[in-house]
Order: sequence, then C-alpha cells, then structure tokens
Amino acid sequence: MKKAWQVFLYEYTRHVLRKRFIFGLLSIPLFIGVIMLVSVLAVLLTSNKAPIGYVDQSGVLANPLPLPKKSGLFDQQVPMLAYSDEAEARQALKSDKIQAYFVLGPDYLQTSHAQLVYLKEPDASIQSQFRDFLRINLLAGQPADIAKRLNDGSQFIIQSMDGSRQAGGNQWYSIIVPLAAGILFMIVIMTSGGYLLHAVVEEKENRTIEIVVTSLSPGQLMAGKVAGNICVGLTQILFWIFLALVGISIGSRSLGWVRNLDISPPIRFLILATLVPSFVMIAGLMAAIGSTVTESREASQISGLFTLPIMAPIYLFYPLISNPNGTLALVLSFFPLTAPVTLPLRAGFTVVPTPQLILNLLVLVVSAAGSIWLAGRTFRLGMLRYGKRVTLREIFSRSA
Repeated sequence: MKKAWQVFLYEYTRHVLRKRFIFGLLSIPLFIGVIMLVSVLAVLLTSNKAPIGYVDQSGVLANPLPLPKKSGLFDQQVPMLAYSDEAEARQALKSDKIQAYFVLGPDYLQTSHAQLVYLKEPDASIQSQFRDFLRINLLAGQPADIAKRLNDGSQFIIQSMDGSRQAGGNQWYSIIVPLAAGILFMIVIMTSGGYLLHAVVEEKENRTIEIVVTSLSPGQLMAGKVAGNICVGLTQILFWIFLALVGISIGSRSLGWVRNLDISPPIRFLILATLVPSFVMIAGLMAAIGSTVTESREASQISGLFTLPIMAPIYLFYPLISNPNGTLALVLSFFPLTAPVTLPLRAGFTVVPTPQLILNLLVLVVSAAGSIWLAGRTFRLGMLRYGKRVTLREIFSRSA
C-alpha cells in the first residue's frame, strides 16, 4: 500500500506541475472569461444612455411614478423626460438631448397605440424600459397583488417532449446544466485520460519499467498510476467548479437570473455518481492501451477512437431530447463509454426511472472494475515487451 501511495504522489505531482497541465487548466476559464469580458464591454460601450422623451396627450402620465431603481450591471436605466408637445420633443431629438421620444395619442387608453420617433432606433432594452414605465403608471390604482401579477407578464413553461419533466421559463438552467456537465466531463476525459496513456508508453520506451518493477508489483504500480490520473482529472473539475462558483458569486450582484440558479440535488448526485466510475473506467482503458502498444504515436492514434463514442450523445442531441426514454437513449445509457454524457443529458429532459438508473450506474461500476482488471493484466503481460504487441487472446487466456 505504501508503494502504491508513492506511485500515486509521483504521478499526481508530475502531471499537475507540468506547464502543459497548468496551461490547459487555465486556458478554458480564461477563454470563457475573455469572451464574457468582450461581451460586457461591447454592451456597455455601445449602449446609449441619453434620456427618452415622451409626449402624453392621454393624461396617463400626468403624475408619473418613476421606475424602481436597479443595481445590475446591465440594468442601465435612462431618464424619462416629459414634453408638452411634439414640436418641443422633436427639437430636443434634433439637438441630441434625447435619443427618441414616444407620443401617446388622446385615444391611447382605447387603442394602446404609441408612436416612437427617432433618428437612430434605440435598443430594445430602452424601449422595454419605457413599456415598464407605462405599465407601472397604468397599474398605479390597482390592488398590489393584481399589479404584481400583471407586471410579471407571461409565464412560459418548458416541457420535455414526453411530458415527464417541466420547468419555468426562468429555470432554463435545469436543462442546460446537465448538457454543460456532459461536455465538461468529455473535455476532462479527453485531456486527463491521455496522461496515463502516454506515461505508460514513455516508461516502456525509455525502459524505466525495468527498474520500477524490481521494487513493486505490477498491481501496486497500476493502482498508483490510475489513482493519480483520476485525481489529476478531479483537480481540473474542482478548479473549474471553484471558478464557476466565484463567477456566480460575482455575477449574482449584477445579473438577476444568476441569483436564481439552483441545481436540484438529484441532478448533482447523478453527475457525481456517473463521473467517478467513468473516470476510473477511462483511466483503466487508457492504461491498458498504453500497455499493449509499442510507441507513443501509435497510442495517440488508438486513444483518438475513444473520443467518438464519448462525443456520440452530443452528435445525437436532438434525437435524444426528442425521445429521452426511447431505444436510442436506452442503448447509449447502458453502453459504458456513452453513458457518462447520456445520463445527465437525459436527466435534464426527463425523469429517468429509478431501477433503470441504478442498473446504469451498476454497469458503470462493473465496467470501471473490469477496466482496472484489464489494465493490470495487460500491464503485467506487456510491461517488458519491446517491439511486440500484446494480443487479445493473450490477455484473456487463462494461462497468461
């Protein structure tokens, strides 16, 4: 156990302290951060903060109530200026004192028609602010509960195709989060899984294995390597989760929808329950491949085949969400290489039956145990072979 622990520490520190790992760890958050920063700057720099004017011929805004103050980063409220007639408002528009003005005709209460006059059309958010301004004043004499319901506007319900799951329009993240988790899992597997593969091949090529196996058994060596590789992947995920939580904490101060983020415990459990055995399974398979091939180039070519089944649920996204309990979804859920992405994806669009979910997770656990056994066996058979591959017949032969 002590020797396996030493191998684990060596494998873990060797990978996480590499410049390549640090660059990969920071590159995705930095890329997302740069995109968000550019988007925020584009919105702030291009938004027109000049006032909006209005000419009220209907008397609706005779004693107007102001819009409630908002503190969000993107809630850039503009002043609402009243003008006695359209000529005065037009002159203010031409002199750039306002960016546009609305005209409410004498029959506004009957027709609800308002005229917008501008030289350059104002942003949709600015027009929305004036509608809110109108709505508040139109509802000024109504009971508080009725005014609140009318101010809330339409409520959209997002429902899965089979009707088994639904969420309010402001809970879109309950569907997006499983998809994002599947993509994140795929990225981590494709990056961290390769570390163990190349480590085994490199040690065979430079014959370090010949020295290492004189001090510990192949099982201890493989256990330490697999555990180290799993922790490398978990380090990536935990670091990205930490940055995401920091981003949510910062974003909640300026973005209202961020404050409402609340991922349900079943989704969190499912993501975690599929992540751990899948990591073990991929790590074991990568180690097994590294033990059977003779050089790093060949290992890279073979490991590329793993990306195809892992990405299959993303390619088949539409048929999966159209029928999340159909035959295709069931097949991908039970196939170990596609299950890690398929299960969280299905959970976002339907309620996966509990017996089926337990069986899916059991398949993943058994596959993880089988991949560790396979890695240890292939490593023991191929650790001292140079220029000769280990065949499937040798791996599964009883006499091997």
